Amino acid sequence: MRMEQVKEYLGSDWTRLDEVIRSSLSTDVKLLETINGSILSTSGKRLRPMICLLVAKALGTLNSDSLRYAAACELLHNATLMHDDVADASPERRGRPTVSALFGSTAAVLLGDFWLSRAVELIMGAETHEKVAPMFSKTLTDLAEGEMLQMEKAASADTDEEAYYRIIHNKTASLFETAGMSGAESAGADGQCFEAAREFASDFGMAFQIKDDILDYAGDSKLGKPLGMDISEQKITLPLLGALRASDREQEIREKIRDIHVHPEYCGEIHAFVLENGGVEYAAARLDEYIARACRALEVLPDSPARRYLADIAHYNAFRQI
Repeated sequence: MRMEQVKEYLGSDWTRLDEVIRSSLSTDVKLLETINGSILSTSGKRLRPMICLLVAKALGTLNSDSLRYAAACELLHNATLMHDDVADASPERRGRPTVSALFGSTAAVLLGDFWLSRAVELIMGAETHEKVAPMFSKTLTDLAEGEMLQMEKAASADTDEEAYYRIIHNKTASLFETAGMSGAESAGADGQCFEAAREFASDFGMAFQIKDDILDYAGDSKLGKPLGMDISEQKITLPLLGALRASDREQEIREKIRDIHVHPEYCGEIHAFVLENGGVEYAAARLDEYIARACRALEVLPDSPARRYLADIAHYNAFRQI
């Protein structure tokens, strides 16, 4: 499956989404307008709004509320990326300079705030906002708690699988979940179909982050992010946790992660440890489980091209390289 096929299927609705995003960011402040234009010209896959719109089409009629929520998902996602890049002092994201690298950390924080505020305006302008606004509010809470928990665990290097799954749910899956739920709510979905959309989007989000974490060890740095970034930032992710299960070196490895800033040469050693002890394979098995769960959730939905595209997007996680 190619993402272009999904965009072609969504047709004018995909074009309208872009129009909603651009109009929501309109401003007479020239610096803001310049930076906004730069970001929008290199927009990513827009998976979150894509899921929102496909869920709405699968469960009813895609309408103005659907477009508002889809656009809000994209604005909120980008706002958090801008803030994350400042917090992590990241010079690049997906091979491109970050906003903070190009315009400075102050501009990046303020721009993130601007995108977030415009996302709120989009949500509150929807007819069904009373039910949906709490979903987005919970996601914002999840994002903050997930980031803080990750910082706490990075310092102590004691992340276990329970903490790992909580972190990736809060930091990644929660917004996907809200994309699915808001799309379902905009289409007037009943309880069973609404829950199916929620489960699909949440499991998809978990799979998406697990795949990202696999790519940090086994990806192609020419296509995605540089390899080994997680360990250099003391992040213990599923491939490493899987490798630790098969080894008697857990205490030693965790101590080296705590000292990684003093001994950056440990990064290569830990990377090799993960590959040699089946860490990538362990994470890939969990990835397949989440993909299967996401697809099972869709069985409740009526058969339609939109439902089939949602399943295709779930399977896309298994082989994507960026």
